Amino acid sequence: GAGKVYATARDPRSVTHPDAVPVALEVTDPASVAAAAAQAQDVTVLTNNAGASVGASFLDSPVEDVRREFETNFYGPLLLARAFVPVIERNGGGHILNVHSVLSWIALGGSYSASKAALWSQTNSLRLELQPRGIAVTGLHMGYVDTDLAAGVDAPKSDPRDIAALALDGIETGAYEVLADDLTRQVKAGLAGDLAGLYPQLAK
Repeated sequence: GAGKVYATARDPRSVTHPDAVPVALEVTDPASVAAAAAQAQDVTVLTNNAGASVGASFLDSPVEDVRREFETNFYGPLLLARAFVPVIERNGGGHILNVHSVLSWIALGGSYSASKAALWSQTNSLRLELQPRGIAVTGLHMGYVDTDLAAGVDAPKSDPRDIAALALDGIETGAYEVLADDLTRQVKAGLAGDLAGLYPQLAK
């Protein structure tokens, strides 16, 4: 197990786990990211799991809403990777886990899906860039998880403890990707087929 776990939040007072070290973090703020990296100089594993979903439509929502999702879901993990890669390198190498979504692969969530698809591409690129530097990169993909982000969703949800266990297994085995549920595996497999297989409304 980990010798020390840092738990980040906009308000570190909200971190209540007795074994976690609270760290203030706003992933869209470069100064906040830099301060977190300066505080956590012994990190060897970085988990990027911040997410934002405002239900933005490409055509009908303010462009600011689209940007907000990208700032959190794409640029946030990028800022954190850039800040923590030197830390992880100095500590002898380690791992980055980026938390994706099944919506990385199926465009049912407007700009949220687009931001997660962009994060998937970022993860794949970082994996290649960081391999020679002794840092492995895993992408974690899943459907709905029983967390605050999915509180308003009326659909089957995974237990976050099960997802965490799969994520840790992926880190320990050096998996490139972890597909955490049947829905995610089905959608990923569907990428190799005709688009109408993923989007029945396109069937002719």
